[in-house]
Formats: sequence, structure tokens, C-alpha cells
Amino acid sequence: MTEIFLYILLSSTGILTIYWLVAWIKIGTYRSSKKSSNQEGVSVIVCAHNELENLKSLIPLLEKQQHPNFEIIIVDDRSDDDTYDYMLERQSEKIKNVRVNQVHDHINAKKYAITLGIKAAKNDILLLTDADCTPASDQWIKEMTDGFTADTDFVIGASTYESSKGFLGQFIRYETLLTAQNYLGWAMAGNPYMAVGRNLAYRKAKFLENKGFNKFQHVTGGDDDLLVNQLARKKNTKVVIGETSLTRSEPKNSWSAYYRQKLRHLSVSKYYRLKDKILLGLQSLSNLVFWLSLIILATQTQQYEIPAGVLLFRWVFLSNLNYFTSKKIGDRMNSWLVPVLDLFYVLFVTITGTIAIFTKKVKWK
Repeated sequence: MTEIFLYILLSSTGILTIYWLVAWIKIGTYRSSKKSSNQEGVSVIVCAHNELENLKSLIPLLEKQQHPNFEIIIVDDRSDDDTYDYMLERQSEKIKNVRVNQVHDHINAKKYAITLGIKAAKNDILLLTDADCTPASDQWIKEMTDGFTADTDFVIGASTYESSKGFLGQFIRYETLLTAQNYLGWAMAGNPYMAVGRNLAYRKAKFLENKGFNKFQHVTGGDDDLLVNQLARKKNTKVVIGETSLTRSEPKNSWSAYYRQKLRHLSVSKYYRLKDKILLGLQSLSNLVFWLSLIILATQTQQYEIPAGVLLFRWVFLSNLNYFTSKKIGDRMNSWLVPVLDLFYVLFVTITGTIAIFTKKVKWK
């Protein structure tokens, strides 16, 4: 029996190592394209619901972006603060305000807001972010736009969270990095399966040609990852990473708020393509099996050298993976907390992911 669990432990470690190596190799060998800049026009779309203070910080940063041809579209999604009056004052030739006055039962509110913003866009390249995000540099639009070629429909960027005190803030940054390692690494490997709407660009023509969010308009969330999962493929997708192409957000300040956010994100994955559900499911299952077999071995044998060595390998590998990939993405993380964060991550994602699978209706807030 001990030999069986040892085999299971080593097998799960081998599977996980393959996932980690894909991320490390692809992200680690990434080189940005330094060819001539893309001069196509860009429409930056931001949806905002009661985000007045965030817009006051974000809009000036967007105006300072170093790109020759872009517009800013702020979609005021039924705000009942002073967003409407503020946007009337800020509206200009470069800044366009689109107001949503009502919710439609047949489509998720944010998807409807994004759709109106896209229809109002005058440019084919659309660059999306959230009102509570900020670009890490004045080169953000340029860097993301330079990822486009004539054959590119999607450019996937990275988005991180600001460093904050406390375990929650550390855990959010860790979980976000692991998620980014997955979707960036696999996109570079030729299988783009998701992205985050905090830093995502795509062509308006591709969106309209495929009737936008029509296939999943009823789903809460998914305006970013489901669109990519449905339409992005190896030949029409590029990845852009680096500090100048990042966007950053403030992390949630309570476990309950973070739980609701992750429940919403994880609940969307049930609508992914079958091969992507298998890809992600195998990784999650291997993580869970690793810890279960490790615990069983620790209680069934007095020879701890192999389980301890496998665990040490895991933590050393993960620590180095997180250090080097976060540095490459442009948001270096300290790796000394990885052992604690790793164990908590498996527990949190397993529990939340299981609940998400069986949850039929997920609230936005």
C-alpha cells in the first residue's frame, strides 16, 4: 500500500512539473518584438459602475499614454454617484462617454456595457481594462498595440495586484501569479484558453463577426476568458508581457469579498472547451492528489526521506518559478512565503472550485 501511494505521489509531482516547466520555459524565453511600432488607432474601453474616485485617477494616466492615435471610451454603467457629471466635464475629442441607463434580462450587465462601448469605438483595435486598474507606465497602450500584426485578433497581457500588508494581500498576489503563469504560458505554447479583462486587446471586427458575447451572454462574468476561449487560437493570438505593459489593481481587503470574486471567476470555467477543462482539471487534481498522498505516506511510513525530498523539490521549484516568472512579467514577488501560500492555495482553490461547479447562479458583487 505504501508503494502505491509513493507511486501516486511521484506521478502527481511529474505531471505538475510539466505544467510548471511550460510556464517557466515559455515566459522565461519571452522576447518582446522591437520592430516598427504599430500605428493603428486604438480604442481604450473602461466600464465603470460607481467608480468616480477610480476614474479620477485612471483617466489622467490614460491621457498621458505615449501613442499617436487613441481614444478613451468610458462606459458609465448605471452609476448613481457623480460619475455622469464628472464625465460630462471630461468629455472631449479624445474622451467619449457612453451611458447605460438600464439592465436587460437577456444579457449580463457588464457584457451589455462592454458591447455598447465596442459599438461606439471608432478603431478596430480595442484595449480593455477596469476602472480600478492603472497602467504601470505611459507605454501601456503602445506595448499592447505593438503585439498586433495583420493576422492577430487577440493580444493577451498580464495584470497584477499592488503589494499590501497582511496574509490576504500576499495570497492574492500569489494566486494571481499562478493563474497568469498558466494562461500566459499555455498561450505562448499555442493554446490560449483565457485572459483577464484588466489587460486584454482584441479586434472589433472579430468581436462583431462572431456576434460578441451572444453564446454566453447570460453567464455572470466571462466577458474576458470565455471570449478568448471561444475565439482565440494559436495563429491569431499574441502575448505581451513586461513591466511597461502591465496593469495593476488594489487587492480585495476582506476574505469574503475575495471569495466572491474567485467564485465568480472559477464558475465560468465550466463553459470552457472540453480540452481546456481537461487541461485545468488534471492540474487541479494532481495538486490535490499530491497533498493527499503525501499526508498518507507521512502517516504510513517511518521512512520520511522520500516524501520530505519530494516536498522540498516542490517548494524549491515553485519558489524559483515564482521568482523568475514574476520578474519577467514585471512584478517581482518574494518567494520565502511560498511553502505556506502553496498549501493554502490548494485548500482554497479546491473548496472554492468545487462550490463553483455546483453553483448555478453567481452574483456579481
